[in-house]
Amino acid sequence: MWGRADQAVKLLGRNVPSILRMSKGVDQTISRRFCIKPQEGSQPQPSRSPLRVPGHKPTDWEKRFLLWAGNFKKPEDIPETVSIETIRAAKTTLRVKFSYIMMALTILGCIVMVIRGKQAVKRHETLTTINLEKKAQWREEAAQATSAKP
Repeated sequence: MWGRADQAVKLLGRNVPSILRMSKGVDQTISRRFCIKPQEGSQPQPSRSPLRVPGHKPTDWEKRFLLWAGNFKKPEDIPETVSIETIRAAKTTLRVKFSYIMMALTILGCIVMVIRGKQAVKRHETLTTINLEKKAQWREEAAQATSAKP
């Protein structure tokens, strides 16, 4: 009975997603590395990928980002090489600060517009009265233009 099940799995193996497929000759403890205790004889591998450069020489803008984000106090404090993670963290911090500033400016702008609108209502300057005045002025100009023609 199990022989037929194995045959069915082999036949359908090409349709099974690769993550579900059992690989031949692969140690299954690798995929469960968070669930098992590390072996004593094995040494931990560094977490860096082989393509990543260990240090990055920051550009002038990146140095400014590092200063504005508060990672360093003075431009002289910034080392020659900085990790990419530090630069990304500084950019993320600046994005958050910028979004807070934009939120504050938006709220401030809304408050200013409400105050100016209330002042305009006190002066009896509403959009309706302004539009009616413009239309009346246009009618007068049109009437003058038709009466001026011989």
